[in-house]
Amino acid sequence: MKIFTTILLFAFINLSFSQEITEDDGLHFLTGVAISSGTYAFVYSRTQNKSKAFWYSLGLSTFAGLGKEVYDGYIIEGKFDTSELLSTVLGGLTASYTFNIFTGKRKKKKQEEKKLVYQRL
Repeated sequence: MKIFTTILLFAFINLSFSQEITEDDGLHFLTGVAISSGTYAFVYSRTQNKSKAFWYSLGLSTFAGLGKEVYDGYIIEGKFDTSELLSTVLGGLTASYTFNIFTGKRKKKKQEEKKLVYQRL
């Protein structure tokens, strides 16, 4: 899954609209990171399941971004801004993916050390 996500991200690099990134998009990215980080930490601490924590955190940041844009676009009759939605989702994906890579390393290390101790006995 990690390899597929990385390849997918690299496939869309040439579609970036760097000349259109605003300060507001940066704030949306950081909001996605914050929501996703908090959700990942909470879900992983409760379940010890990396996959569930990844999908819940990504889903909640996506849902938050979509909800905000629907509110802006249809309820207060503003503009549904897809770049803001994309920024929020990418922030959530960045945080979820980073947490997913680095979570559980110590646990595996301790298990390997226990195996070595038992093998020596």
